[in-house]
Amino acid sequence: MTSPPLPVCNGIAAPAGHAGVRRTGWLIGAVALLALAAIVSLAVGSRPISPPTVIDTLLHGGHSEDAIVIRTLRIPRTVVGLAVGAALGLAGTVMQGITRNPLAEPGILGVSQGAAMAVVVAISVFGVSSLDEYVWFAFAGAVLAVVGVYTTAGRGRTGISPVKLVLAGAAFSALMASVTSAVLTTDSATLDQFRFWQVGALGGRSMDMAAQMLPFLAAGLVFVFASARGLDALALGEDTAQGLGQRVAVTRLLGALGATLLTGVAVAAAGPVAFAGLAAPHLARLLVGASHRWVLCLSALFGSSLLLLADVIGRVLFPPAEIPAGAMTALIGVPVLVLLVRRKRVVAG
Repeated sequence: MTSPPLPVCNGIAAPAGHAGVRRTGWLIGAVALLALAAIVSLAVGSRPISPPTVIDTLLHGGHSEDAIVIRTLRIPRTVVGLAVGAALGLAGTVMQGITRNPLAEPGILGVSQGAAMAVVVAISVFGVSSLDEYVWFAFAGAVLAVVGVYTTAGRGRTGISPVKLVLAGAAFSALMASVTSAVLTTDSATLDQFRFWQVGALGGRSMDMAAQMLPFLAAGLVFVFASARGLDALALGEDTAQGLGQRVAVTRLLGALGATLLTGVAVAAAGPVAFAGLAAPHLARLLVGASHRWVLCLSALFGSSLLLLADVIGRVLFPPAEIPAGAMTALIGVPVLVLLVRRKRVVAG
């Protein structure tokens, strides 16, 4: 009986489990990076706290001033940052998968602006002020954006293509940003409540807010991981995916629901944070290949690390003032987008 050939890497036979070991190594490294980012987030701020003190507080509590700052201010901020970054990383991965477009992410396709517009209208018209109310409006706005973008991009004989999706997303983003601006310029009370949230910030968040995010995050996770196998097949093309027995419409529906839910809760908690959903999936694919189960896991970890580190950098650049995390992720994400445009050819479908 002839044994199966070993996979070949760079012309040299490699052990069959080499890819799995390599991916596991990157996954462990991503977890270590996230742990480091979390410790730095807890230690750095207007009141510097040493990492040993941070770790001691996490393990044993305490009633010192440093321990109180960590428990009441920095742990909620860090936990919300972890959740928001993971949600955006996962949403960006799924957006890129269902559209087969490397430039797709919640902000570019208009989902973030739709959620932000709905929250602004909710504040101005309905007087809402808490996350559990924000998130329903944010989710409704995200759904509205997704339906609008897909309906517009699907019109015509050629149907949906990656380029049409991006163009439709840009058009809807501009429209919803205009509505948001119109509300804010005519309602000063809403502007006061919205102005820091608008650029994406983690300061002032509470553990209650983090707890309220959990059900929505859990539901989003179920949807996106349920679509992972279908996204692997869809990457080969719609005809090939159907030939492999995958229901493309179901895959896109599950992925879109998961991405919309994750984006909605992330925007409700921290505002429209730009580009986190773009950079994390590309870094994950660079390290572990195209398997969406692995890419989703690493995108969540990298998205969290990126947002936490961006938040830390924003705290220390111009003390005692802070640059919101959303502004810092945009500064990081724009060069990534430029590199993608210069080095990757976007398939028009």
